[in-house]
Amino acid sequence: MDEKNTFLSVKDMEVIYTSAGDIVHAVNGVSFELKKGESLGLVGETGAGKTTIARAILRILPDPPAILKGGQVILDGQDLTRLSEEEMLKIRGDKIAMIFQDPMTALNPLMTVGDQILEVLMLHNNFSKEEGCKRVVEILEMVGIPRERYVEFPHQFSGGMKQRVVIAMALACNPELLLADEPTTALDVTIQAQVLEMIQELKKKLNTSMILITHDLGVVAQTCDNVAVIYAGQIVEYAEKIELFDHPAHPYTLGLFGSLPSMNDDVERLHPISGMPPDPTDLPPGCSFWPRCPKATAACKEEIPYKEIAPGHFCRCHMAGKQEGSSL
Repeated sequence: MDEKNTFLSVKDMEVIYTSAGDIVHAVNGVSFELKKGESLGLVGETGAGKTTIARAILRILPDPPAILKGGQVILDGQDLTRLSEEEMLKIRGDKIAMIFQDPMTALNPLMTVGDQILEVLMLHNNFSKEEGCKRVVEILEMVGIPRERYVEFPHQFSGGMKQRVVIAMALACNPELLLADEPTTALDVTIQAQVLEMIQELKKKLNTSMILITHDLGVVAQTCDNVAVIYAGQIVEYAEKIELFDHPAHPYTLGLFGSLPSMNDDVERLHPISGMPPDPTDLPPGCSFWPRCPKATAACKEEIPYKEIAPGHFCRCHMAGKQEGSSL
């Protein structure tokens, strides 16, 4: 990629957790780049390491048991891994913001929603309280919440409205990078569509870069420019959205698409991926997916290079380019 235009660069990120004497290999040498205003979707099963990647970028991993063992996170030319905690406090919520998966655990039940957003604003701006309150009202209305609800508490909001409050908090200081951790998982389909449309509009308005963590390939198709498929703490495939959807190459990516219903195919049953994700304390040698892969060979147990199989399309599989993809 063009480093000159790169806004975020993650290089060789490695994160481990220690648990009862075991070492959990959560993220294993992840690298990717993101340009200003672009969106990257991180897709994969639960436990693949997607949320850990986002938390490591923001440096909010629990310590202990998490350890950022290696790698760099370079945001706009600045290596975040080398900053002090005091310097990171100035960046969190201002330059980088995160929408957490569960709005109920992200909100303080003892504070009004308005005061929670005001707290973020006052931390990063030299507003008077009157100016801050006015800005909070504007932010609430921007995400579709009436100003009268400023003084209400989280328990007085529905799930969809709480999610809007969390989004409002994340966007309060016009962040340059938004980390969205499954922002619509707990919402019904109608509210999902409204929230995604709102995020897209606000992202376009503020020219915000975004990393979206999701299980839903439909959400990726609607909101992302590029896609990284994560398995066992590694990126196994990376490409532009249209390229990946039209020409999936890794057997795991093919399995994800094969487990989705299609309006074009007349099939009686879907084809789920057999087996379970590997134990992160004891990852298999070589490709971590080979125990579940229907096309596995002895070569899969050796180290698999991460190679470019088409312009901008990378894959970690020695069979890549030799198997047929399926479009969605």
